[in-house]
Amino acid sequence: MVVPSTSSPADKTALRAALRARRRDYAASLPPETRTLLEDYLTAALEPLLFAARIVAAYQPMKDEISPLGALARARALGKATALPAFAARDSRMTFRSGEASEAGPWGLLQPPLSAPPVQPDLILVPLVGCDPLGNRIGMGQGHYDRALEGLRNNARLVGIGWEFQLLDAEIGADPWDQPLDAFASPAGITEFNTK
Repeated sequence: MVVPSTSSPADKTALRAALRARRRDYAASLPPETRTLLEDYLTAALEPLLFAARIVAAYQPMKDEISPLGALARARALGKATALPAFAARDSRMTFRSGEASEAGPWGLLQPPLSAPPVQPDLILVPLVGCDPLGNRIGMGQGHYDRALEGLRNNARLVGIGWEFQLLDAEIGADPWDQPLDAFASPAGITEFNTK
């Protein structure tokens, strides 16, 4: 998908809205069996990274996000520890915690209990709205991942995951607080970025 370079917050806000609409429409157009097949392809593409990791973190997908849950199940089958984001409150710093997603979090998604131990993942599967060829990511706009990843990126591989069209052709521009991705994975495979 070709997009213009963004240089202002207004540009990024408009791009985020357009990409979210495209993601919503695309996910809604998929028959359930096609979506399941595409998510299986994503898990297969991620398998070499899962083998190399010790602790794999991902996220509870929203309705139109590609699901990383198959990849987490595969990681557990390979004997890896897994983790999910957890929040004490909507404005609290996101942490990754081990355990099953069994409690309602403040954002309306299930999360591990806050009593579960926090972990330092070495592979983090990051949700996104879009990313560019340099690994710059557009998320949902709250900054939760950028704040959490800042302290983890030196010891973790950050892999954005999404539908194939979410990897954009043009640069989107990075804000000073943005944490670049090391790679992007989709059902079509993995694209590596030169960010470290």
